[in-house]
Amino acid sequence: MLAMDRTTCIFNILKQPEHYYLIQTDFKPVLRELLTTHPGLEFLQSTPEFQERYAETVIYRIFYYINRSGNGRLTLRELKRGNVIAAMQHADEEEDINKVLRYFSYEHFYVIYCKFWELDTDHDFLIDKENLLRYGNHALTYRIVDRIFSQVPRKFTSNIEGKMGYEDFVYFMLSEEDKSSEPSLEYWFKCLDLDGNGVLTPNEMQFFYEEQLHRMECISQEPVLFEDILCQIVDMIAPEVEDYITLRDLKRSKLSGNFFNILFNLNKFMAYESRDPFLIRQEREEPNLTEWDRFAHREYIRLSMEEDVEDVSNGSADVWDESLEAPF
Repeated sequence: MLAMDRTTCIFNILKQPEHYYLIQTDFKPVLRELLTTHPGLEFLQSTPEFQERYAETVIYRIFYYINRSGNGRLTLRELKRGNVIAAMQHADEEEDINKVLRYFSYEHFYVIYCKFWELDTDHDFLIDKENLLRYGNHALTYRIVDRIFSQVPRKFTSNIEGKMGYEDFVYFMLSEEDKSSEPSLEYWFKCLDLDGNGVLTPNEMQFFYEEQLHRMECISQEPVLFEDILCQIVDMIAPEVEDYITLRDLKRSKLSGNFFNILFNLNKFMAYESRDPFLIRQEREEPNLTEWDRFAHREYIRLSMEEDVEDVSNGSADVWDESLEAPF
């Protein structure tokens, strides 16, 4: 192994002898070691269940970004093209695990898990359509949620009809909160491509936009007609062929996230239309952060504040009553 480069070396150490790829469980020893030795994760040692959840979430995030074929088998080529080895080194050197934004941040895990727990009202670790429709303050349309549950963008791992498991939710949430990443663009493109022919036509876009239009009318928002929206989309994406939009067009454009929000996320569409100056300034000041990093940071602060308020209203900040419905 001495002659191998670092990534190949790690690949060969982690993989099972008969495999030419890595599967999710191959990363478990690495996560176990990290949870045992990292000063930033020491506080989790008294709650093995959450150590397990943290480890799972990190592994799902690695596969979401790096396993581009989406088959659960991570090849050496995919590992070399990704940034997971650099992230492992960063986690090794950095005492504050939350500064390791790629994959390992505890804050990022906390945000994902709390969101899942919030939606999973009966805590059976499964989410149905009705639960998902509540995501982001009822941001998504019925039509897009139907497409997610028809397992078009990705086959569910839950193996239970009409139910999404935690891993499926992690893939959904990462796609929803950072629509500029390649895995996200592919996820949503598959949702919108009703006939699966690799191009999005005005008819397909209109099918999803109709529900947005109806929702605007319901909240007395001035509706924007589809014809106007289509012109806006063509200007925004500048497709190679004006009659339809391809995945390649979306990967070339810096505004693809807005394109998807226009069609199925009313809250984000309206936020984009009103151009929040605070968010624009934040983006200028921290250009190296992804949309996901910014979202997770904002959400973590919000969740922490909610938790502080709950602690005060329960009369004690020290005692955690297990009967309280909280993930931690």
